[in-house]
Amino acid sequence: MNENQGSRPWEGRVAFITGAVTGIGLGVAQAFADAGMRLALSYRNEDDRARTAEWFAGKGYEQPLFLKLDVTDRESFAQAAQRVVDHFDEVHVLVNNAGVSVFGPTDEATYDDYDWIMGVNFGGVVNGLVSFLPRIKASSGRRHVVNVASMAAFLPGPQAGIYTASKFAVRGLTESLRYNLAPHGIGCSLCCPALTRTNAWASATKRPEQFSGSGFAPAREGELEQFGTAFEEGMDPYEVGSKILAGMTEQRGLILTHPEHGPDFEEIHEKMMAALPQEEAPAGRLRIEQLRRDAMKAAEEGLVIKLDDLT
Repeated sequence: MNENQGSRPWEGRVAFITGAVTGIGLGVAQAFADAGMRLALSYRNEDDRARTAEWFAGKGYEQPLFLKLDVTDRESFAQAAQRVVDHFDEVHVLVNNAGVSVFGPTDEATYDDYDWIMGVNFGGVVNGLVSFLPRIKASSGRRHVVNVASMAAFLPGPQAGIYTASKFAVRGLTESLRYNLAPHGIGCSLCCPALTRTNAWASATKRPEQFSGSGFAPAREGELEQFGTAFEEGMDPYEVGSKILAGMTEQRGLILTHPEHGPDFEEIHEKMMAALPQEEAPAGRLRIEQLRRDAMKAAEEGLVIKLDDLT
């Protein structure tokens, strides 16, 4: 099959998406299915899986390979990756989407708070990469990795310290990984959605028993539901999925889905520029930093960069 086939360049490509039967993950799955892709979808809830299967049946599409998966379970993730290859022969696209949105004052957080939120939001991405990258490298044709973070990867908040840390971590990992995958002909994108019409606000009600020792005070009656009303104003998940698909097609390293954050980025830029010391840097340091910039450009063009290239 020609991978550059007109307006459907991803037709026939096999994608694995985590957290794929609700919210953004489902929006991505639906957009990918409309583009002719074959899908393996991870899920936790049987009712959500059944509703997703009904959507595919109603569209007359091939049923996805559904895999029940806790993304923090490394052994199960490795088994899922093997099942995808056994079922489809190859796998071309990985979308690390699964996550939890849990908030509370960072100064009151416990180890359980850190371990749960970081374990899902960052550890789940790590597990996806370790399990799937060897299999994606072994496949052929158009391939891509998308790590779904959040605008919290750029914008911290007083109630979102650990959540923000997890998304900053995904951002840093993905921006570096892009340079490593380019020589293999594999695209890599960081997607940072903002407010989307999902039930992410309810994550705090799904805390596993082994992480029950939270330092965050229990939500007041109706507090989470009131917070959830903000999500009703959010972008449709299918639109987010369509923008991810377009970003992959255009080989964009950064996929921003929401246009309303221009003022935030302008403020970040101004603060960073203002924080730079107004003084001349010595020639040696300038040379090293220019080598770094040159290496990044070369890596993006597909060259393998080694430590020797940085000095």
